[in-house]
Amino acid sequence: MDDNLNYERLSFLGDKVKLGNASKVEKDEFMNMLYQNGSVNKSHYQQYKANRNIDEIVNAALAVGAVVILGYLIGEIFKGE
Repeated sequence: MDDNLNYERLSFLGDKVKLGNASKVEKDEFMNMLYQNGSVNKSHYQQYKANRNIDEIVNAALAVGAVVILGYLIGEIFKGE
């Protein structure tokens, strides 16, 4: 897990993307956060940036983002033990 990742922002952006309310800038930020975290590979990120397979890649990124956030939350639960 990346301690520098803003999980609250990732969750906020993921929610907006999922609901279809995200602007292009917000969707780009969401994808960039996942790419910088290593959660989206370079090939998929480049396809996204080139406007290829966007729906498929964003849908997969939403699932990945949910797993990243879930992992963070589980880590927070066990951090105190």
